[in-house]
Amino acid sequence: MEREEILARLRERIVAFAASRIGRDAAEDLAQDALLLIEEKYPGVEALEELLPLAFQILRFKMVALRRKAARRGEYGHVSVDELPLADPGVSPLEDLERRRMLERLKEAMETMGERCREIFRLKLQGKSFLEIQAILEVRSINTIYTWDARCRKQLLDRLGGRWEL
Repeated sequence: MEREEILARLRERIVAFAASRIGRDAAEDLAQDALLLIEEKYPGVEALEELLPLAFQILRFKMVALRRKAARRGEYGHVSVDELPLADPGVSPLEDLERRRMLERLKEAMETMGERCREIFRLKLQGKSFLEIQAILEVRSINTIYTWDARCRKQLLDRLGGRWEL
C-alpha cells in the first residue's frame, strides 16, 4: 500500500474513534490535526503497524487538550443562546385589557349583591378559612357558612351572565 492510501484508511479509523467520544465535527478537525502532525513530524514512519499506534496516541493527546480548553472556557455547562427562552416582557396588552374588563364586570356584579355576600367574598379574598369566617360572622353552624358561600357564588355567576370568562 502506498502512504496516501494508508493515511486515508488511518483517517477513517481516527475519525470513527474520536466521533465515538466527542462530536463528529470536532472528530474531523482532530483527525486532520493528527494527520498533519504525522506528516510534518514523522515523515519516516510508513508502516501501518507503526502509524496506527502513533496516530491514536497523538489523537488522545489532542482530545485531552480539547477537553482542557473547553473546561477553561466554561463550555461544558454552556447552553446555546438559541435554546434559551426569551424573557417575558410582562402581560400582553390583550391580556391586560381582558383582565381590566373582568375586574369591571366583577365590581359591577358585586355592587348589586347583598351585604352578607360581599362580606363573605371580602373575607375569602383576605385568605380566611370557613372556620374563621364562621367566627367573624358569629354563626353557630359551619354548614350555614358553606350554604351562604354556595348561594353567593351562584348569585355572582348569574350576575356575570352564567360564565366566569368574558
